[in-house]
Amino acid sequence: MRSRLAVLLATLALLAGCSSAEPPPPGVVTVGLQEPGTLLPADVDDQAGRLVTGALWEPLADYDPASGKQTPRAAASITSGDRVTWTVRLRPGRKFHDGTAVTAASYVDTWRAIARENWAATPVLTKSLRAKEITAVDASTIKIVLDRPSSQVPAWLSAPGLVPLPASVLASRDWNAFARHPVGDGPFRLADGWQPGTGGKLLRVTPAEGKAEELDLRVGDPAEQYDAVRDGSLDLVTSVAGDRHEAMHTDFGDRHTTWPLPEAGYLVFPSADPRFADATVRHAFALAVDRGALEAGPLAHQVDPARALLPPADAPGERTGTCRPCTFDAAAAKSLLGQSGFTGPTTIYYDPGAGVWTRPLAAGASSALGVPVTAVPRPPDGPAGPSTVDLKLATASPADLLTALASAAGYTDDGFRQDLTAAESAATPAEAAQLYRVAENQLLRDLPVAPLWTGHGHAVWAPRVHGVTAAPFSGIALAAISG
Repeated sequence: MRSRLAVLLATLALLAGCSSAEPPPPGVVTVGLQEPGTLLPADVDDQAGRLVTGALWEPLADYDPASGKQTPRAAASITSGDRVTWTVRLRPGRKFHDGTAVTAASYVDTWRAIARENWAATPVLTKSLRAKEITAVDASTIKIVLDRPSSQVPAWLSAPGLVPLPASVLASRDWNAFARHPVGDGPFRLADGWQPGTGGKLLRVTPAEGKAEELDLRVGDPAEQYDAVRDGSLDLVTSVAGDRHEAMHTDFGDRHTTWPLPEAGYLVFPSADPRFADATVRHAFALAVDRGALEAGPLAHQVDPARALLPPADAPGERTGTCRPCTFDAAAAKSLLGQSGFTGPTTIYYDPGAGVWTRPLAAGASSALGVPVTAVPRPPDGPAGPSTVDLKLATASPADLLTALASAAGYTDDGFRQDLTAAESAATPAEAAQLYRVAENQLLRDLPVAPLWTGHGHAVWAPRVHGVTAAPFSGIALAAISG
């Protein structure tokens, strides 16, 4: 009898061992993520792509939009005496993962390619920086001459899309092949190329005591990966599905984090539409949007209701409270619309993929305002009325977002333009932040665009993982993780 009991207990123990996956060995961390759109850094505009390229490349600097503080990374310094001529000095001895040197010419030649191609980072050079001259003075020095004074150069040069590419791909221009086998200059290199739908392995280039030496990146469904982390077969997942959002706090305790993403949603009122020429009408529609219902419903807890025009990933410091056009007040909305004499019906247009949240937005606004409001896809020849936009930011400069919003609405107020010019040429980050806030406040008064939501990222991790931090543009700092 004892013999049979011993055999049964041994069998149960074996089965129990088979049912729970063994964690990876020390130094190896398994990371779940969604499929990146591309691993060509200058064309990345999604969270997963930024996560991977942020480990493969090192930006020139980190930039804090709240303080204007610049932390050199690949650059030893980014300086200017007059805010027109800027000098970037690179840290010496840096190499690409193929063994070739990273030089000032690497950056200059890469930026020429970016300016020539229609990539996500192209406007940073062609519309924001607008340099008259960019030259490699020597192997470690870049000289940039602008067409006007600007204090925003550190913010622009910190854009993750402006990292250098090796000479081999700049010569071949085989961007698709390079995106499958990227060669960077960062703390990790890709071991065997990227396998779409599966993932890839990142190996640390230089050993770092106590930090993960290998990252096994696995592409999959966020809900399934969340369960895998909870059950012990995955170390870290870099996005959390909406139906796991509430459970995150109890399932993981303090082993979860959120961070702002460089993404925000707006309701744009085109200046060409005479029905929305009255600011009272625009404010009525802004107050008629229940942002909390959108966040908890169709946007599945992947965003926060907007508190300002500038999102946290971009803003020069947090506002002291929620802006009035960011609030939901159905009674005030209906009263304002009645005062304006506006009558329905009206249509809100949306881009592909945005219908899932624009249609509920229109239905809620219709109920609050008491006029018919419908939502339809944006026509090919452009909207004939208000529309929703989902803006993905390429840099942390407030100048870029404020300019883009004004352009989307056709807003051309001279005072607003003067505020932007004054902010860009300001002598100190504190002065620039104050002036950008003045420009933001004017947009909130005139309201050519109404803030709706700002994106945020989630991550949860296993007990053996430590050192998890995140930043808006790079996401989880994979190089800082130990496990």
